[in-house]
Amino acid sequence: MTLTPAPEPVVPRPGPEIRPTGTGHRAPESPHGPDADAGPGPDAGPGPDAGPGRDAGPGPLLPRAVCEAALTALLLFLIVTAVRWLVGPDPGAAAARPAVLGAVVGTLLALFMLSPPGRCSGGHLNPAVSLALWRLGAFPGREVVPYAVAQLAGSVFGVWCAGLVWGPVTGRPPVRHASVRADPAWGDAAVLAAEAGALAGSTLMLAVLLASPGGRRVLPYAVGLTTALVIGVLGPLSGGSANPARQFGPALLAGDTGRLWVYVFGPALGAVLGAWLAGRTGLRRPAR
Repeated sequence: MTLTPAPEPVVPRPGPEIRPTGTGHRAPESPHGPDADAGPGPDAGPGPDAGPGRDAGPGPLLPRAVCEAALTALLLFLIVTAVRWLVGPDPGAAAARPAVLGAVVGTLLALFMLSPPGRCSGGHLNPAVSLALWRLGAFPGREVVPYAVAQLAGSVFGVWCAGLVWGPVTGRPPVRHASVRADPAWGDAAVLAAEAGALAGSTLMLAVLLASPGGRRVLPYAVGLTTALVIGVLGPLSGGSANPARQFGPALLAGDTGRLWVYVFGPALGAVLGAWLAGRTGLRRPAR
């Protein structure tokens, strides 16, 4: 009788785990984990090119806050520069300043929102906008304060840099570091109502545009146009700031802080009110 050796046991070699798919076949598991191939989940939000309405969070907070500070600083530097050359050489041109300045600022905002730093951070450049987006459910609430601090710090730095570049003329009338002032006939309550109303309307516009991909694509242009209209129409009346960062740096460096609380609190109040109205109409997602 011939003895034959027993067959060696088959030891499976290490390899990708096989898991079933919906079609009955099996696909290898990703080496990065079972969820690596699943793609973004339903709450991942749009990509970084969606403008200020995107769901922030794909990257660390610090680089995005730095982008907000840098863009706000550049915006205020260019605003002071525009006021210096629009009004500084000819104080009689002050009447035409709001319309021209509105067109300049609106164009700059649209460009900054479409720029790589704007795509990184969302391109808010306005603490009231960050607050509004949080209340609309499009921005994490824990990042509102860091964004606001970055925007306000950028405002001061940009105005200070403009003073270094253009000299003492930026601190003297009629430039005054581009600090906005309301018509003398407008009291604090009227200015507060105008600032709050401008942000409430802007927040409702954000809610409508964020509700569809097509709206997100035109968002930078809509924000730029709205800003130009607010400055052009309200500039000669309430000052047309509608942005705490727009007035924060100029008012501090010009020593024009008497109504600063109005220009800070008014837009914030309008952002909350606009988000509440959006919720009443079913446009707001749950705040995070």
